[in-house]
This record gives sequence, structure tokens and C-alpha cells, in this order.
Amino acid sequence: MYLATTGRPDAPPAPSGARRRVPGTVLALGAVSLVTDISSEMVTAVLPLYLVLGLGLSPLQFGLLDGLSTGATALVRLLGGATADRGGRHKQVAGLGYALSACSRLGLLLAGGATGWIATAIAADRLGKGVRTAPRDALITLHSPPEDLGRAFGTHRAMDTTGALLGPLAAFALLWATADAYDAVFAVSFSVGAFGVLLWVLLVPGRTRGEKQGPVGPAGPRARDGGEEPLPRRGPLGGLLSGLRSPEYRRIVICAGILGAATIGDAFLYLLLQRRLAFDATWFPFLPLGAAAVYLLLAVPAGRLADRIGRRAPLLYGHGALLLAYGLLLAPLPDPVVLLGVLLLLGVFYAATDGVLMALAGPFLTEGRQASGLAVVQTAQALARLGAAVAFGAVWTASGPETALVAALVALAAAVCCAARLLPTTPSEPPTPPSPPSGAIDPCPN
Repeated sequence: MYLATTGRPDAPPAPSGARRRVPGTVLALGAVSLVTDISSEMVTAVLPLYLVLGLGLSPLQFGLLDGLSTGATALVRLLGGATADRGGRHKQVAGLGYALSACSRLGLLLAGGATGWIATAIAADRLGKGVRTAPRDALITLHSPPEDLGRAFGTHRAMDTTGALLGPLAAFALLWATADAYDAVFAVSFSVGAFGVLLWVLLVPGRTRGEKQGPVGPAGPRARDGGEEPLPRRGPLGGLLSGLRSPEYRRIVICAGILGAATIGDAFLYLLLQRRLAFDATWFPFLPLGAAAVYLLLAVPAGRLADRIGRRAPLLYGHGALLLAYGLLLAPLPDPVVLLGVLLLLGVFYAATDGVLMALAGPFLTEGRQASGLAVVQTAQALARLGAAVAFGAVWTASGPETALVAALVALAAAVCCAARLLPTTPSEPPTPPSPPSGAIDPCPN
């Protein structure tokens, strides 16, 4: 109903505050992500345990694989974003990504244990994720009021995380019921993924902001104030780079890279927990569920908070939570406190940063460049995390996990301080107060 009335001149005034409705398109996008994540997480939940404890990969080898799985989609994200922006083909490009990921599960089913085909199927899944992410987030931006982007991304991420929570449970239930028949997991995963593609086709509309793809011009508040000239139409690479003309957007991209370079992968945190607590390996696959549950509960409140107080502060506080998680792993505290604290803080980190970063960048993107602009931010973050994973694995292998964790903690503290200096304020939020005369760095000025 929201979609039917949005933009109409005779529509009633939109509710304010907590009574505002999330746009129907965002709910449809969330439903597709929920179903797709059930499908994908059924397959990927046990990979860290399988690779490190099962196949005996070293931390450096695992760091390479973990980083590559994150960073391999970088160039594909840029290509997907630029292609989606040309002619407003967000639905078509993202739908192709969802279809590719669904077919990858069929590839796992047909691989018959052949390592090469299994690797190809996993690559196809990552390729599909890379293609669809930026156009999907651009659709959220296009179908949501700029002042409610935090709430919209929070709702989408909460629904997405629900799928991530249900996927591993479904996989382990299937394995238990079928006496470890992995083919059954792959078959069900493919069916669920195909259902997600069907939902995408039936429920998700194409690009809108109430206008066709016309001359490329600004859409954010700065643009509406007449502060910028419309950008000329360019090719795919020109479109990707044109957003960097904005100093605020450029600083967001830099901060995404700086913070990503100091963020070690979740799998490493779970491996550190397993080493610290020495619990039975069979419980390892359930660790992500704890963090996902916290993320699910806090994603929407974090988005609302970001809309109300500005998006840079939750982003910084979220990384502060990750910093505390690193510290807990080094602290001489009882094991239950460390376990619950790390999972809680990791969930807070994702709730306060994942969608909020996209909501922060959205108002600084020009009309017709939303997908490519978000793709650049996501790519900078993904490439930085690739480097962080490799570096952390190398330091762990050379000097031990404690040294690697201390190095990560120091790097993240420095990155948060840099980001506090560089991140711009959302156009609708009050400006950042001036720095103290002493020149001391305030990591959280808001």
C-alpha cells in the first residue's frame, strides 16, 4: 500500500517518527534476501571448521582463502553497479546475480565430490553475490526517503540476517535427519535459492524515483540546494569515478577502506574463541548464530538511531564495539563472559555499521549513479578486508595468535580515530563541533 501512495500528490501526509512505514519495495527486497541467505548459509556455515580443523589448513592459508572469498567480488561489484546504472537496469542485473548464486548450489549437487567443480560452484556463488549487492542496495536507496535510509537499510539487514540465522539450523537439521547426506543439503539449498529468484521476479519492481533515466543529475540534498552542477553522461568507468568528485563521498570511500583494513574476518574471531575456550569442535558452527541473533535484534533500532542522530556516530560506535571484542579475547576474564561478550559485541558491530555505511553514503550519490557509487564503497571495504585477512593470518603464523590480535587491536583503534576525523556528517544532521584547541583527537565527536 505504501508503494501505491508514495509520490502521489493526493496521498495523505506520511506518518512521522516510529509510525513511519518501511517502503514495500524494501520489504520485498528483504524477503528475497532472507530466502537467499537461508540457501547460501546452508552451504557455507561449516566451511571454517572444515578447512582448518578438517583439512588442516594453516592460519595463513585460511587467511588467503577467507580474504579472497571476500575480495574476489570486488571487481564484479563495480561491474554490476556500473551496468545497473546504465539505463536503470537494477532489477535485471541484481536478478542475474541471484540466479547465478542459486545455480551454484545446483553445481555443488552435480559436482559429485570433484574438487575443481566444487571450487567453480563456490566461485559462481561469490560472483552472483558480487553482481547483485550494489544494484539491490541502490534499489533500497531509490525507494526510500533520504531521511529514512538508516531505518530502511536496518530493516533489510534484519530480514537478511534472519535468513543467515535459519540457514545453518536448516542444514544441520537436514544432516541429522539424513545421516550426513550432503547431497540433500545441496538439493534443498538449490530449491530455496530458486524460490528466492521467483520472489525477486514477482515482487520487486524496477528502478524508480518517480522518473525515467534522464540526464544524469544530482539527487541528494546538496544537489537540491543547487550546490552542484549536473554531471555529464559518461561510460561505465566514468560513472564509477564521477562520484569521487564529491569531497564528502570521497572521504566515505577512504574511511571504508581504512576501517576495513583493520577488521579481521569473523572466522578468525571464531577460531580465536575456539582456541581460547577449547570447547568441542562440534559447537563451532553455532558461534555465528549468536552474533547473527544480536545483529537481527539491533539492526532496525540502530538504523532508526542513525536517522535521528546522524550516521557517522553509530558507524564509529560500531567499530568501537569490535575493538572491545578484540580486547575481550585478550582479557583474563571467565570463559563464559568472553564467549557471550564477543558474540554480543560482534552483533552490535554489524548492526551499527553494515547498513548504516550504505545509508551514510546514499545522500552523497548523484542521481543515476547510486549502484556504482555504493559499489565503490563496498569494493574499497572488501579489498581492505582481503588485505587484513591475509596480514592477520601471516602475523598469526609467524608470531602466534596473541601477537596478531594485539596488532589488530592497535590498527583498529588508529583506524577509528582517523575515521572520526574524516567522516562527513549526513546533510540533515548538525555539523560536527570544532576540535578542541589542544588538538587532541576525539574518536567519537558525536
